[in-house]
Amino acid sequence: MKTAILIPCLNEETTIAEVVRGFSASIPEAKVYVYDNDSSDSTVHMAREAGAIVRIEPTRGKGNVVRRMFSEIDADVYVLVDGDGTYDSSEARNLVNLLQDQNLDMVVASRTSSGNRAGHAYGNRVFNCLYRWMFGAGFTDIFSGYRVFNRGFVKSFPATSNGFEIETEMSVHASQLHLSTAEVGTLYGTRPEGSKSKLRTFYDGWEILKAMIILLKENRPFFLFGILSSISTIAAAAIGIPVIVDYVDTGLVERLPTAVLATGFILVGLLFFAVGLILEAVTRSRIEFKRIAYLQSK
Repeated sequence: MKTAILIPCLNEETTIAEVVRGFSASIPEAKVYVYDNDSSDSTVHMAREAGAIVRIEPTRGKGNVVRRMFSEIDADVYVLVDGDGTYDSSEARNLVNLLQDQNLDMVVASRTSSGNRAGHAYGNRVFNCLYRWMFGAGFTDIFSGYRVFNRGFVKSFPATSNGFEIETEMSVHASQLHLSTAEVGTLYGTRPEGSKSKLRTFYDGWEILKAMIILLKENRPFFLFGILSSISTIAAAAIGIPVIVDYVDTGLVERLPTAVLATGFILVGLLFFAVGLILEAVTRSRIEFKRIAYLQSK
């Protein structure tokens, strides 16, 4: 079994050498690839000195790096981990063994302790709850940057995201195709002094929220447009029922603009419902093609 350890990083000169050595010690037979995302410090030099195969992805954004990694590297098992030194390298062998022994498609190292700032930790909880509502149960840490995949997952994963929302897209891909996955609790440490997080709380949080809505539209369109249809129908009922009551009592439509507005809400609700049905049929076809791509790449 060919194992590849994939480490995307940006300006991680204080941690990358230790990360490379730690994962090399945990899985000695694996090749370690560091993809530098246009660092301005000595990350590339430190990674090479530690024994990693270094490649450069000049277009910034974690999603851009992961997309290139998955397309270029050929292996049977892939270990994806951040280069910030917060994840436990000693667990890598156990995660790989679990993937192989249970013939899984993805193993997620769920963080059992948080080295994040309070705002990041709270945001993680909110987005995890939102994910379960949108896409169903299955994951408790959709933002974990420490994952193990088999070849079928990696080579069938579309990877359309550009930034930190890439982890959410991975989780949705697994949920959509009903792939076999597992979560393993692992310790998550704090960044060492001199290492700074690249996650921008509000900007990246907004980008992740937008990505989740887009993924919901692309993967569960009837759910999304059904909600919009329901909202429009409720609004039509709220403003239209008094008009109907007046008409029953007097035989006249005394508030014509309100009646027209209620009719418009009803038509919009029907339109949302029809669009949801059509897109749901298209989505089912896309899922079938993705499933075929997944089976062919195993």
